Amino acid sequence: MSTSEFSIPEALRAFVEEQVASRGYASSDEYVRELIRRDQDLQRLRGLLLEGAESGPGEPVGFGALRAHSCVADVAGEWNWQPASSARARRR
Repeated sequence: MSTSEFSIPEALRAFVEEQVASRGYASSDEYVRELIRRDQDLQRLRGLLLEGAESGPGEPVGFGALRAHSCVADVAGEWNWQPASSARARRR
């Protein structure tokens, strides 16, 4: 793992230290890594939403059809739609 150094104002440093102490992080490094991961997830979600919005109108889907599928994350963290029966089998 590589290291990076950056400067932040005292008020932000105090906020980070408070978050580390109150939310159970082992260190400020762990807290910052978590923030970066969340931002990556948010960027991925925004991309998917924009892709969906640009794809044009979809077909109506009933709740039963949605319930027949579930979204599961694979080992690489990618989200994949699978039939609910195989998703339940993976969780066991």
